[in-house]
Amino acid sequence: MQETIAENNKPNSQQARRSLFSRSWFWLILLCLLAVGGFVFWKKQPAPSAAKTGAKAPSLPTPVFVTAARTGDMNVYLTGLGSVTPLNSVTVRSRVDGQLMEVHFREGQLVTKGSLLATIDQRPYQVLLTQAEGQMARDREQLNNARMDLERYRTLWKQDSIPRQQLETQEALVRQFEGAVKVDQGQIDSAKLQLTYSRITAPINGRIGLRLVDPGNMVHAADTGGLLTITQVQPMAVLFPLPEDSLPQVLRKMKGGRLAVDAFDREMKLKLASGELTTLDNQIDPTTGTVKLKAVFANRDSELFPNQFVNARLLVDVKKDAIIVPSAAIQKNPQGAFAFVLNTDKTVTMRQVKTGISQGGETSVIEGLKAGEQVVVDGAERLRDGSKVEVKEKDKAGKGGAKGPGGKLGERAGNKQK
Repeated sequence: MQETIAENNKPNSQQARRSLFSRSWFWLILLCLLAVGGFVFWKKQPAPSAAKTGAKAPSLPTPVFVTAARTGDMNVYLTGLGSVTPLNSVTVRSRVDGQLMEVHFREGQLVTKGSLLATIDQRPYQVLLTQAEGQMARDREQLNNARMDLERYRTLWKQDSIPRQQLETQEALVRQFEGAVKVDQGQIDSAKLQLTYSRITAPINGRIGLRLVDPGNMVHAADTGGLLTITQVQPMAVLFPLPEDSLPQVLRKMKGGRLAVDAFDREMKLKLASGELTTLDNQIDPTTGTVKLKAVFANRDSELFPNQFVNARLLVDVKKDAIIVPSAAIQKNPQGAFAFVLNTDKTVTMRQVKTGISQGGETSVIEGLKAGEQVVVDGAERLRDGSKVEVKEKDKAGKGGAKGPGGKLGERAGNKQK
C-alpha cells in the first residue's frame, strides 16, 4: 500500500519541478529585456551640457544702442494740474418785461460787444413814449404861456398897476411848469431806455452757449434764469496750484521779468498753448499747502476751452552748460543711479552718477559723466560691469530695433545666445 502511494506521488513532484524551471526562465528573460531597454534609453540621452560639466560656454556680445552725453541748457519747470477759466463770463438776462419776439444768434456763435442778440416786443414801450411826449408838449405850452404872463406882470408891477404878491404868484407858476417839463422829459427818457432794453445786445466779446429761452415766451426782469450765456475765449486764463515750497523761487523770478507758461494735455504729451504768468493768489491754502497761480493765454486758435483740465508748466530757471543724457540711460540700484559707459574695446563699465533735474525724457548729470562719453540707452537690462556689447546703428533703432526690455532687440539677443 505504501508503494502504491509513493508511485502516485512521483508524477506530482515531476510537475512541480517543471513548473519551477519554467518560472525561472521567465524572470531571466524579463531581466534581459529590461537590461537591453535601459541600455538603449541611456544611449539616446544627449550629452551633458557645458554648464553641468563645469565648462564655460562662449559668451556672445549683447546688442545695445548708445548715445553721447552732450552739453546744453536744461530748463527747470514747475508743473501743476489746473483748469481753464474765462476772464469774463456773462449770463444775459432781460431788463424789461415782455414777449421774446426774435433771437438773432446761433448757438456757439462768436459775437462782438454790441451785437444784437434778441428782440422783445417794443409796442408797450412805444406807447409809453408817445404818452410821455404828449404830456411834454402840453406842459411845455403851459410853461410858455406862463412865462409870457410873467413878463406882462413884471411890466404892470413896474407901473404899480398890480400888487407884488400877484407877480410872485406868477413866478411860482412858471417854476411849477418848468418842473413839470423836467418830469415829462424824464418819462420820455425812461420810455426810450425801455425801448433800448427791448433790444438785447452782447455785453462782451465771446462765444454764445446754448439757448435757454425760445421765441414766443414771456420774459421778465425778475427772472432768475437768463436767455443765454456768453463766455470770453480770447484771451483765456488758466488757474493752477503749486506747492508752497516753490513760492520763494517763483516770487524771485517774477521780480526779474515775465515767466513763460505752457499748457499741456493731461498726459503731458500734447502742447496746447503758450502764455505767461500774470499773478498769484494772496494766500496759501492751508488744507493743501498750495498757492494758486494765474496765467493768461492768447488762445487765438481756441486751443483752450472753459473748465478744461490742463497741465500748466511754468519755466522758473535754465541750467547752463549741463551734461545731458536720455533718461533711459540712467539705471537704479541699491547704491543709487548709474549708467553703462561704452569703452573703446567694446565693453561697458557700470559707473555711478549723480543726477539733477529730468525734463522731457532727458536728465542732467551733475557728477560721473563727461560730454562726449557714450552711454547705453537700450539693452542695459542684460548688461553687467565689463560685458561685451555690439553697438547697433541708430537708424535701425528708428525701425523698431530698440524696443526696451521686451522689444525686438531683446528677442534678437535671446535668439542669438541660444
